[in-house]
Amino acid sequence: MTTTPSTQSQTRIEHKIVVPAHIPTVALLGSQDSVLRAVEEGFPGVDVHARGNEIAVNGPAGDVALVTQLLDELIEVVEAGTQLTPEVVKRSVAMLSDASASRPAEVLTFNILSNRGRTIRPKTVGQKAYVDAIDTNTITFGIGPAGTGKTYLAMAKAVQALQAKQINRIILTRPAVEAGERLGFLPGTLSEKIDPYLRPLYDALHDMVDPEQVPKLIEAGTIEVAPLAYMRGRSLNDAFVVLDEAQNTSTEQMKMFLTRLGFGSKMVITGDATQVDLPGGTTSGLRVVEDILLGVDDVEFCTLTSSDVIRHRLVSDIIDAYARWDVLTDDRRPGRQPQDHRQGGNQGSKRQRR
Repeated sequence: MTTTPSTQSQTRIEHKIVVPAHIPTVALLGSQDSVLRAVEEGFPGVDVHARGNEIAVNGPAGDVALVTQLLDELIEVVEAGTQLTPEVVKRSVAMLSDASASRPAEVLTFNILSNRGRTIRPKTVGQKAYVDAIDTNTITFGIGPAGTGKTYLAMAKAVQALQAKQINRIILTRPAVEAGERLGFLPGTLSEKIDPYLRPLYDALHDMVDPEQVPKLIEAGTIEVAPLAYMRGRSLNDAFVVLDEAQNTSTEQMKMFLTRLGFGSKMVITGDATQVDLPGGTTSGLRVVEDILLGVDDVEFCTLTSSDVIRHRLVSDIIDAYARWDVLTDDRRPGRQPQDHRQGGNQGSKRQRR
C-alpha cells in the first residue's frame, strides 16, 4: 500500500491511501461500508472516505497515523483470508491503542487449524498469548469467563497436534458436577446422565474434525471423551489432555488429574473461578492450584477477561457487571477488607511460574 501525505492545516492532515489492485474493495470496506464506518467510530476525530481504490483519511496527525497503520493491518488480514467485520475492527483498534500489544495482523492471521473451509484463529491478544503458552509449556491453565475461547482453542491445539503426529491421542475430560441439579434424580442410565455434561466437547470436536471421522476416532481410542473420575489410576503418555470446567474439581481431584501426566504429553486445564458448582464447603482446586504450583517449572497460567469474549457484545458487558457486583457485595460483608479480584485483571494477562 502506498501513502501520499498532504497537509491541510497545522492541526489536521490528510493521507490518501492507495489500496493494492488485488484487494477487492468490498472485502476491505465491508458490506455497505460497515468496516469503514467502524474505523470512524474507533477514531471519532477522523473522517474516512473511499473512492475507487483510494481511501482519504483526514484528521489530527496522531489519529491519521493510527488509522493509516490500522488500514495497513486490515489489508494484511484480508490478504490472509480473514473476513473483516466491525468487531474485527474494534478489536484491532484496541490492539493498536495498547502499545504493548501485538500487531492485529499477527493475532488475526495466526492459523491454528483448518477444516471444511473454516480456519480457527485467535481473535484477541489474550487468546494469542494463551495459544503461545500452550505451544511452549507442558501444562497450561486457561482461566477466564465464558465465551473467551478457553476450551475451544485448547481443543483446536489438540487436534492440530494429532494431525501433526506430535501425540497419539486426545483425551477430553470434565468433572460431572451438576449446576444446581442432582444426577441421581435425572432419568436414564449413568452414561445417559453424564453425556449432557460432555456434549459441549463433542460439539466442538465436530467443528474441527469431519463428523463422519469422529465416531471412528473415538472407537479406535484416538479420541477419548470421558468424565474426570475415569482418569484415576492412569498414566497418560503421548497424549494431549484437556480438562474443562476445572473450577468444579476439588483440590484432591486437581492433584489426581495433574499427576496423570505421562511422557510425551501436554495438558491444558480450563475453567472460570467465578462459576463454581461444588457443594458448600468444598474448595475449588482451580482457585488454589496457582499458589500450590508456585515456582514449578514448565507450568503457565493465562488469565482471559471480558475483553477476550467472542460472543454477543452484551456477554462482555454482563460479565463486567457481575464482576462489579461481586466486588461490592464481597467488600460489604462484615469483617471483610476490600480485595484484589483476579477476574478484573488486564486483558490477556499471564502468570508464569518458573
